[in-house]
Amino acid sequence: MRRITGMAREETLIEMKSAMDSQIGEECNGHSHNNSIEDGGTQLPGHTETDRLQQNKDTVFFRDGVRRIDFILSYLDDKDGEKKQERRREFEANLKKAGLELETEDKSDSDDLKTYFLKIHAPWEVLATYADVLKIKVPFKESDIPHGQDVPLEWLSRPFRLPEKVMRPQPDYFTSPFDKDKIDFFLIKNQDTFFPPSTRNRIVYYILSRCPYHKEDRKETDKKGIKRLLNNGTYTSAFPLHDCRYWERNTNEQCESERYHLYKNWARFLCFYKEQPLNLIRKYYGEKIGIYFAWLGFYTEMLFFAAVMGVICFTYGVLSYDDNLTSKEICDPSIGGRTVMCPLCDKKCSYWKLNSTCLSSWQSHLFDNEGTVFFAMFMGIWVTLFLEFWKRRQAQLEYEWDLVDFEEEQQQLQIRPEFETKCTDQRLNRITQEMEPYLPLPKKCGRFCLSGVTVLFWMLLIVACITGVIVYRLAVYAAFASIMKDSPTKKIHLVGSLITPQLATSVTASFINFVIIMILNFFYERVAIWITDMEIPKTHLEYENKLTMKMFLFQFVNYYSSCFYVAFFKGKFVGYPGNYTYMFGKYSRLRNEECDPGGCLIELTTQLVIVMTGKQVCGNIQEALLPLLRNWWCSRKARKDQYSRWEQDHDLQNFSQLGLFYEYLEMVIQFGFITLFVASFPLAPLLALCNNILEVRVDAWKFTTQFRRPVAAKAHNIGAWQEILNVVAILSVVTNAFIMAFTSDMIPRLVYLYAYHPGSEATMSGYINNSLSVYDISQIPLLSTPEEGAIPAWFNSSFITTCRYRDYRYPPGHQRQYSHTMQFWHILAAKLAFIIIMEHVVFVVKFFVAWLIPDVPSEVKARIKRERYLIQEYLHNYEVEKLKIQLSQSFIIEPKPEVCTATDKHDVLSECL
Repeated sequence: MRRITGMAREETLIEMKSAMDSQIGEECNGHSHNNSIEDGGTQLPGHTETDRLQQNKDTVFFRDGVRRIDFILSYLDDKDGEKKQERRREFEANLKKAGLELETEDKSDSDDLKTYFLKIHAPWEVLATYADVLKIKVPFKESDIPHGQDVPLEWLSRPFRLPEKVMRPQPDYFTSPFDKDKIDFFLIKNQDTFFPPSTRNRIVYYILSRCPYHKEDRKETDKKGIKRLLNNGTYTSAFPLHDCRYWERNTNEQCESERYHLYKNWARFLCFYKEQPLNLIRKYYGEKIGIYFAWLGFYTEMLFFAAVMGVICFTYGVLSYDDNLTSKEICDPSIGGRTVMCPLCDKKCSYWKLNSTCLSSWQSHLFDNEGTVFFAMFMGIWVTLFLEFWKRRQAQLEYEWDLVDFEEEQQQLQIRPEFETKCTDQRLNRITQEMEPYLPLPKKCGRFCLSGVTVLFWMLLIVACITGVIVYRLAVYAAFASIMKDSPTKKIHLVGSLITPQLATSVTASFINFVIIMILNFFYERVAIWITDMEIPKTHLEYENKLTMKMFLFQFVNYYSSCFYVAFFKGKFVGYPGNYTYMFGKYSRLRNEECDPGGCLIELTTQLVIVMTGKQVCGNIQEALLPLLRNWWCSRKARKDQYSRWEQDHDLQNFSQLGLFYEYLEMVIQFGFITLFVASFPLAPLLALCNNILEVRVDAWKFTTQFRRPVAAKAHNIGAWQEILNVVAILSVVTNAFIMAFTSDMIPRLVYLYAYHPGSEATMSGYINNSLSVYDISQIPLLSTPEEGAIPAWFNSSFITTCRYRDYRYPPGHQRQYSHTMQFWHILAAKLAFIIIMEHVVFVVKFFVAWLIPDVPSEVKARIKRERYLIQEYLHNYEVEKLKIQLSQSFIIEPKPEVCTATDKHDVLSECL
């Protein structure tokens, strides 16, 4: 069977029925044998050849049924494999010297008859040694601290809760870093199960990544680690095993069924309303993946409040639809129908009537109303609440998952093998007083400068692409205006009257921009990885942080440039009839774009919806639909015979070291959309909420059914993404303030309402006439005069001598004709005042909220102090008791412990350490 993951449950069970009928023994009994017993495997008595042919291969144990498989390496015995065979021999010999136990499955027993599988087991001595080296925390006493008091009205949350055994798969313990010399201090009931599988595969991978494969007589520092062996094709894959099939539990009680529980209670979409089993996720996949899903779940929960407020603001815009006097004036045939507007482009564009923008003015009111100002300020405060409450949640997880003191371990112990290989220079570490590799300052500066130049080049490339899209907008607007001058689209029923040159240009440009974004993303990923590899970061944490910053810079400019253009540049540098501003000079004939009389906000909304929705749809198709289609195709080729556990996992997708990086990046880009430009589209948090509800389950489904089990890794926070979120949060306040001031038409309307409206009663009547300036048609330069074929039939030059344009300038004949009026300066002052007031109000509230909410809950602080106190107390009592026993038995002469004198074994072990 080539593939069984990702299939429907019923279809899978039908395919596996014949194999299950012939199955003998338990799901995980480990009594399976091959024809050949090698590398330590022993044949159990009483088993005939017929028994071995019928036994279950879907096991996580060696053939002896006792030793657990902690890691799998696969390779192909290809034609030019002499060098590879030699590397494998040396590597596997050094693994044995390091204490690991190996067992090989011959290619004749594999499904494709080509692949060898090397099974690796770490015995207790190796696990204890490296647990001491890595300072892995293990339990020494069951915790007596209660989880918390009963919550009032707890029954309300009962439908959303999971069973306690799923939420807390193991009891709480007080933990301490493992010390091999104090084994009896820890709660070791069974050495085989003391270290969970996630810890075991982490330790084995640590050995694999540092074990050399050079010959004994040649010390070649670059020939080290499983990563290089995977890159040069010596091995085809390296991965730990899942504990069972995801659609059915193990029948053997001694084997875990954690994957099954994760699929049943977490990965199915029908569980979308349930809480996530974070403790089980952490136990099975490690803290790093657990932190990601904790953050994603918390972000989704907080989006609910932003989405509700956004829906309320949008509903206000809908309910106040009929009270919008501005749109009524634009649509009124006696006002908007008689207002002749100046051409929006040279030659090809003609005069047009104001009421042709009737629909866009109504649409603009849905998002550009008084409620939008409140919502923009609310989102500035919401961002702060989200970040502050996440810090508290993160601190709680750090305590519960024993990550409080992890940062120092990460920096000292997780040095990348690539750094050790490429940095040949050595220097003394002042802290450890040991020689360590380092990158000299001149080399570091040279690599940094090259990296910075490359990043700058690719960012300028993005700007060039956006400029190309702007040129497209300027060029095709005239083309659309020429095509639509006789209103051919009116022949199209229903939507023909809705299509305007502005709409056609905006939508097509947005789609083109989105396609460019997706194409550039393909290159940015590879460029960012190449640059980061060139810098040779020292630790895995440093590598991820550097890559994170570069990729986010690329993505930030790539995704948001077009939105920044529409929000802050379009319609701001237009000029006026007779003195228009051109993009590349007057003779380029590319006149800068103007905004509709209702403002540019509706176009920013269109741009935001297309890019944000398109990104989410493409992401979901890539993450969910394509794997489903792949599973369907693979299921057609599946055989109905037994399929070994290592072959099932081998056929899954590899979860790369940067797998979580792309998940974080996708969510942070979405976070930027709903914060930086949310003033233009209050429904953006609702779209993000719907997407994230699906995203949590899609990611869970991928991890459970589509990916090999990743190597467990530790992380006590979300890394560099935390600082990126903080920067985006601060920037969002500024961008939303500028959107409300310069992109929205809110401030000009308020200035007119309270300072320039005629009569004693404050009303918006007459605002459109007030906001449009007058220009004498006879003064339009020949370069900008519409062509004969472009002039509409209703235009009569004998009666129509002036046209209107959006600006505040004195009319023709005035002594200061075509210069800005005093109202323009009043509006500009009001806009600047609004920006200053809004920013200060939001920032003051943000800082007050951040000060009011401590990063670490007081209860967590108390628990950390109590646990440290108890650890010291128990360690002290343990040492005292141990000393008493030694003194009371001092007359007994104990035999000296055996000392291994194998020099080669010590050499390999020291290299791996």
